[in-house]
Amino acid sequence: MAGLSLVLCGLTHSETFAFQVAGVDVPPPLAAQNVQDTHWGVKVDDPYRFLEQVNEPAVVNWMKGQAEATESILKRIPGRSSILSALKAKDATGGTAIASVYRTKENRWFYLKREHGQSQAKLVWRDGLSGEERLLVDPSIISKERGKPYAIQSFHPSPDGKLLAYGIHASGAEIGHLSIIDVATGQEVVPPIDRIRFASVSWRSHGEGLFFSRLRPGFEKLKSTERFADTGRYYLDLKAPNPDLRVFSSSQYPELKLPSFATGQVQEIEGSPWAAMVVNFGVDRRLAMYIAPIDQVLAGQAQWREVFNQSADVREVDVGHGHVYLRSALNAPRFKVLRLNLSDLDIAKAETVLPESEGVLRAITVTQDALFVTRREGVNTSLLRLSKTSSAPVEKISLPIEGNVIASGHVDHKDLVVTVSSWTQALRRYVLSSDSKQFTRLNLAPPVEPVQKVEIVAKEVMVASHDGVKVPVSIIMRKDAVLNGQTPTILYGYGAYGTTEEPARSNGVMAWVERGGIYAYAHVRGGGALGSQWHEAGQKSTKFNTWKDGIAVAEWLIANGYTSNSKLGIYGGSAGGIFVGRAITERPDLFAVAVPSVPVLDMVRSEQRANGVANIPEYGTVKVEAEFHALLRNSSYHAVQNDVRYPATMLMHGVNDSRVDVWQSLKFASRLADAQKGKQAVLLRLDYEAGHGAGSGADQANQRTADLQAFMLWQMGEPGFQPQ
Repeated sequence: MAGLSLVLCGLTHSETFAFQVAGVDVPPPLAAQNVQDTHWGVKVDDPYRFLEQVNEPAVVNWMKGQAEATESILKRIPGRSSILSALKAKDATGGTAIASVYRTKENRWFYLKREHGQSQAKLVWRDGLSGEERLLVDPSIISKERGKPYAIQSFHPSPDGKLLAYGIHASGAEIGHLSIIDVATGQEVVPPIDRIRFASVSWRSHGEGLFFSRLRPGFEKLKSTERFADTGRYYLDLKAPNPDLRVFSSSQYPELKLPSFATGQVQEIEGSPWAAMVVNFGVDRRLAMYIAPIDQVLAGQAQWREVFNQSADVREVDVGHGHVYLRSALNAPRFKVLRLNLSDLDIAKAETVLPESEGVLRAITVTQDALFVTRREGVNTSLLRLSKTSSAPVEKISLPIEGNVIASGHVDHKDLVVTVSSWTQALRRYVLSSDSKQFTRLNLAPPVEPVQKVEIVAKEVMVASHDGVKVPVSIIMRKDAVLNGQTPTILYGYGAYGTTEEPARSNGVMAWVERGGIYAYAHVRGGGALGSQWHEAGQKSTKFNTWKDGIAVAEWLIANGYTSNSKLGIYGGSAGGIFVGRAITERPDLFAVAVPSVPVLDMVRSEQRANGVANIPEYGTVKVEAEFHALLRNSSYHAVQNDVRYPATMLMHGVNDSRVDVWQSLKFASRLADAQKGKQAVLLRLDYEAGHGAGSGADQANQRTADLQAFMLWQMGEPGFQPQ
């Protein structure tokens, strides 16, 4: 590969070696210390298990050496600065970024706002859309005071908008503090509450208190597999504040027989004496629901009554009009919408208000006089309106533009906030009038249409996989692109948890395509593009379909002249690490370069991660024989073989990641580098001020994208990207 030179040192018995990449010495892997486990009669080697101890001095020093070497190498790529400049220019011309818009019952609007030149978004608010915008929380001020980057990861105004709870987190970590402030003065109402990971705040209807989720005391001292177990739901009465009043956890109510990783989102059902508890089972999308008198709940003595369990296959719950609305996949893989009467919460009496159809029902949201449903129809999304009176017909709303639609309603308002985006068009927000059915552009900042240097198009194709099943693929490219097999191409995939990559314009993708590249999204099995069955076809024992679909798409792109194996890169993050890692270990000949980001790569040890037990419903456990064999088959770390030339690889990971521990990248990088003996670049890009991704600032995101694309173009042999 251009720009790569190899310097061999005397090999020791453990085959330690050193090599240079672009003239920079890269620390070799630490000497292997093999541990062998036996699962169901199968011996499994783990030569780098010791790297799971990321605080050991030798590991700490090796990590820093890897990070410094990678940073030096990336700076030597000549074209990297041009990518970074293009990304910054897109930020500058894209105007002010608005996110997380929330409207209260009293018509106060809260939202995150990031202006050009700012790395982190500020939290602002206004009384009505015509009211003066006011600053509430500025993380940049906190960052300067405390010497590390802070970000707002969630916020939750009280129903009247007079109080607000928000989560603030440092250095990309998911664990932080919950602050509650008076909106008018900005002053704290109570001291910040610690042990917050996904607070999921729910206010009482009159704002007198709030429910929130919190890790148990001493969580940080527990072994990794227990760290996030038994997360509690707490209640804070603002008249007599006690942040330690726990009202629910799986251990607190053993009679419910919930697993330790189950979390209950307790909230008041307004206008009734009840509190509802919707239970999440880790990453399992199937929910359960219980109810109990609110007074019992607040006393921590609830007698929970089951409304439905996971057998009902409910994926989403909303409440309004005296009903509980459910989006269910039971005997309906593209989903259906059910309705229960609050006065008779019997799942056996559920009424189907919207049956399964050809399109995939994506989400539901209740407004004052209707239920709105978004339905995926091919690449675009339709918006359906169901009146709260069941006799009215379903109405399909005419949209101002086609694209990916997200609807956000509130039971206290008739109007609906609607966002529409596409692969090539920037996100636009509207307010839909329930009475007139007219859309009004919601401009919380001056509208700016992004400048596009060339015409870019999106193509949707279906590609036959290894077993003949057709896989949807979205291809973003210049309209004038010539399919001569020489175009630098990034193949992206995820394929887990039923998640779908919905159309949305990305500055990073646009910068890549404007330069002449092609970007392909493979909607592989394990995702949700075609409904719940599509998810189940890439889960546990069928997980191999995820990466085999990716391989099929790579072959199709090459066979149809979009690119060639010397110009094809593969990229994916988190669970998408399986997509990347197993594609390159199964078919290394197909790819020039790979970038797994915050990836899951050692599947056999996956449940030993801090967040691993909660992922058993998706991946499986070594304690079940069939699931162990599936884990081993899908483990990229264990699939690496000596004397095989793999694509040049750069692993990107935030050191503060609590969702996918950084040792997943450390172990795979070491095994791959040992197998390559310096014949290909294996780099670790480690960010010590980042976690799994949330909370990273715009500057961090731009640097990360520039590094990813520059590394790929270098390894694809593109002129202007070859280090001297």
